[in-house]
Amino acid sequence: MMEVKVFSDAEEVAGAAARFIAGEAKAAIAARGRLVMAVSGGSTPWIMLRHLAKEKLPWEAVHVAQVDERIAPAGDKDRNLTHLRETLLANVAIPEANIHAMPVEAEDLNEAAKQYAVSLQKVAGIPLRLDLVHLGLGGDGHTASLVPGDPVLSVPDADVAVTGPYQGRQRMTLTYPALDRARRVLWVVTGGEKENVLPRLMAADASIPAGRVSQAAATVFADRAAAAKLAGSPAVAR
Repeated sequence: MMEVKVFSDAEEVAGAAARFIAGEAKAAIAARGRLVMAVSGGSTPWIMLRHLAKEKLPWEAVHVAQVDERIAPAGDKDRNLTHLRETLLANVAIPEANIHAMPVEAEDLNEAAKQYAVSLQKVAGIPLRLDLVHLGLGGDGHTASLVPGDPVLSVPDADVAVTGPYQGRQRMTLTYPALDRARRVLWVVTGGEKENVLPRLMAADASIPAGRVSQAAATVFADRAAAAKLAGSPAVAR
């Protein structure tokens, strides 16, 4: 079972997660000369990334990719990239070439997904192995844009794929094969609406998409509200 680290509120989770990422970054850069990380969206992650922007890191050695993205125009408020730029990328000296935005404005989205995988392989190897993946957890058990009932859940041989519509938007997402090869996975889970689904994630409940992600190299940072039903669990570190 994954370890869960519980903090008082979302702000504490965000700060601790930023420090965790910074530590992983320093270790990856020392070992391999670079960090290749993929980040998800969400209100707490945007706070996390503002904290991360204050960390003293060799940003020229950091590559930032996306876990998933909505099919929407450039600059759209629904785009994770819009918030990623505002919270992190505009505030650190990261080269534009190190920013790997999902090509969701392409005419042929399936071909664009294939090319995105190729672009990540150029910095993270073949097969693709990201140093760090940050994931969130939806109240319905989804993670990334791996949502209940979508055919992408069954993709066995592609690292990036295009989903059907979900909450009004198609998405581009990393798939299970890409997530499961990551060296580290950091789950950031906050809010009382997650209290029923977090125990299912911890139990590797395969009936929810999040429960199917490998837990071998994963850690959960949660607030008290999300972890309310984990009281007494041996996995919880306080």
